[in-house]
Amino acid sequence: MHIPVLLQEVLEVLEPKPGEIFADGTLGGGGHAREILVRITPAAAGKPGGTLLAVDRDRRAIEQAAKTLQPQTTVRLLIEPANYVQLPELMKRFGINKLDGLLIDLGFSSEQITGGTLSGRGFSFMTDEPLLMTYDDNTRPLAELLAELSEKDLAAIIREYGEERYSGQIANCIASAARHEGIATTGQLVAAIKKAVPANYENGRINPATRTFQALRIYTNGELRQLEELLGRLPEMMAKGGRVAVISFHSLEDRIVKHHFQQLVRNNDGRSVRGDRNSGLAHSGETPNSVVASGLAAQLITKKPITASEQELAANPRSRSAKLRAIRFL
Repeated sequence: MHIPVLLQEVLEVLEPKPGEIFADGTLGGGGHAREILVRITPAAAGKPGGTLLAVDRDRRAIEQAAKTLQPQTTVRLLIEPANYVQLPELMKRFGINKLDGLLIDLGFSSEQITGGTLSGRGFSFMTDEPLLMTYDDNTRPLAELLAELSEKDLAAIIREYGEERYSGQIANCIASAARHEGIATTGQLVAAIKKAVPANYENGRINPATRTFQALRIYTNGELRQLEELLGRLPEMMAKGGRVAVISFHSLEDRIVKHHFQQLVRNNDGRSVRGDRNSGLAHSGETPNSVVASGLAAQLITKKPITASEQELAANPRSRSAKLRAIRFL
């Protein structure tokens, strides 16, 4: 079953209200979208209904969500197979001028890994699957890319996107296996990685394939470039008072989000926004750090990234590396 990460925290920072216009740029299993739909639905008849524009690169996720998400007739639900960088164009197509809320969850859905209804694309190192590691059929599969990448480039990808200290050794083993036996499945890739690292890798704390799989997924799908592009277009997408929440699972992603939010938010009068120690939320009564961007000022909702509670970690270990940052346009 799909378990949405940081669900309550997302709802707290986005504050969806009846009649508002929201976008979910990474629909996945639909867990966040389902709760947003409930909250943008008018409580009384005759009130204007909200709109949710939900997209995902995985067409299977779109088909599944179309069957499971059942909004009230007063809510406009638009589900499209698309990359979140296409949201501005989709907004124009559907006559949406500005958004009141936007969610981007950069982790893949639990349904896309072992045993999930959307599994089978090679995201998990726990099962032997075809080595696609793509969200859609328009992206070249990783198996093809590995056959062409040089050992030097492969090492750089694993080092930069995976922050893996054994990147050189791993790249050497992968390149050798790709040349001789070929690497067409996740099982073959895992075997090459394990051959390259010590038996006591990270003292057993994480699977030896974790960082390399992460790096290769990011590279294959161009994820960091797309994140930069979307964040750069936020001012044109968001309404006055609009809230944006981004959940990242990788230090590079979090750095990009933090940097872009800081570019939008500047100290107006020398005072900083104080964060609540427990939730990480900036107090609404504080003077905002703000700067005018495309006619809108921006204010941090989260001074520091919000992470999963102990209760959520126990129920969903995948939330361990999740970090939530949020910003409001004024």
